[in-house]
Amino acid sequence: MRLILISTACLLLAACSSSKPEQVDANAISAQRIAAHMAFLADDLLEGREAATRGHEIAARYMASQFQALGLEPAGEDGSFFQPVPLLQGERLAEGARFELIRNGRIESLAFESEFLPGVNYDQPDFALTAPLVFVGQGVVAPEFDHDDFAGIDVKGKIAVLLNGAPASFANDPRAFYSSGREKMAALVERGAVGAIFVSDPTREKKSPWARGAANWARPGMRLRAPDGAALDTFPQLIATASISADAASKLFTGADMQADAVFAALDAGTLRSFDLPGTVLLAGRARISSKVSRNVVARLPGSDKKLAAQHVVFSAHLDHVGIGAPINGDTIYNGALDNAMGSAVMLDAATRLATADNRPKRSIIFVAVTAEEKGLLGSEYFASHPSVAGPLVANINMDMPVLLTDLGDVTPIGIEHSTLKDAVESAASKLGITLSPDPMPEQVVFIRSDQFSFIRRGVPAIYLKGGTAPTHADVDGKALLDGFLASHYHQPSDDLSLPINYASAARLAALNAAIGRHVADADKPPRWNKNDFFGERFAEH
Repeated sequence: MRLILISTACLLLAACSSSKPEQVDANAISAQRIAAHMAFLADDLLEGREAATRGHEIAARYMASQFQALGLEPAGEDGSFFQPVPLLQGERLAEGARFELIRNGRIESLAFESEFLPGVNYDQPDFALTAPLVFVGQGVVAPEFDHDDFAGIDVKGKIAVLLNGAPASFANDPRAFYSSGREKMAALVERGAVGAIFVSDPTREKKSPWARGAANWARPGMRLRAPDGAALDTFPQLIATASISADAASKLFTGADMQADAVFAALDAGTLRSFDLPGTVLLAGRARISSKVSRNVVARLPGSDKKLAAQHVVFSAHLDHVGIGAPINGDTIYNGALDNAMGSAVMLDAATRLATADNRPKRSIIFVAVTAEEKGLLGSEYFASHPSVAGPLVANINMDMPVLLTDLGDVTPIGIEHSTLKDAVESAASKLGITLSPDPMPEQVVFIRSDQFSFIRRGVPAIYLKGGTAPTHADVDGKALLDGFLASHYHQPSDDLSLPINYASAARLAALNAAIGRHVADADKPPRWNKNDFFGERFAEH
């Protein structure tokens, strides 16, 4: 640990010192700073920074020390840089897990891990449920598209079987929204379902194999914890839940109106229909539930304008990753270098640029390194619903997993089309000579999958900055690099500092991040949702 700290300190000193500062390229210094932060945050010492672990606590204290060194105000609770986030942790247990199909007096069991995994019930840790089955497509009800997967079927008292995602025919924003597990669960509960089985599909498993994810079945889940100790945002009416692999689906659909292959073909063709499945299923599972606390790290750069300083522009990046897991090539530490040590380091560098500028922005700026993003956006949800600062949050600029593996000349601003934040992003990018590129994978519906969505649900206009896909070298395929990272390194131990990380691109991203924040903080009016915007109409009143 001493060698790591010394090396990191040396990098930081080199980044901050020069005999002739005026002759030093600011972005080169920025690149060194970011490399120094990542050298610490993605080190094995931090054991993958899983929320509510020793490794995450070390990372949180590191972030607080960096905020303090910049002269930022502590903006957590009790005059500190920390906001405790109350959590319930659920550890799935293999003993007692059962998935039994009961048809015509015969029982067919699915195998734990290789074919199914039970969900964690935070309200009833030991559960067992026997009920009939009904297939409900993707479990989506979207009146504006005249789409209802529950039309003509009865789910009351039944276990609903459903596929992930939302119809490909939907525009990207509603597709993202209706892909949310929260929306699907709410729809099931409203119609009286008592359980849910989520079925994987071949297309999804081609990108993320079932076996790779299932190998980490012991990794705990989490929910926010209420003051009375109960779990928040759960659906107690759904007594039993489970996930099954695409291969196991053939057993589930045996004897049904459609076999599994036909169901998957209908998914691809956009012609899914709902129907009852024969027989019943016994779902059982057990979990160990315990109370935990993890911490957001919150700092404030006070605004210079007496009237506008009460308003806050929020920079966010999640500090946690997925911790220690199943060994891959002998490595059990999932370091999360790009996901999201990089995002945290870029946010720190943007904070450095703003805190050391000649003049402060008019509005105040909050920098929050949130916990438990990997557990379901829990740290950002807690901060957005329980801000540790007084005064409105007027905008959120989120940074998550910029994949910077070559020299890039572009940035992808997810969600730019939803609000007047577009003006700030385009203005800042133009001044810095940075190209803005559209989302290269809209089918991944990432706008609901990172921390900006917690702010959006509270009515706060937000954007999500990602690394681009347009290399400055014509012989490099930026999209292929991104695809390769997602296929081979995402949520794997190999997302570490051995990757060919391009820190010059990270420095440009930090410059853009800071410039957007400055533009928003100095504008005459705070950002607003665009008229008739899909998310603005749903959440602007919150």
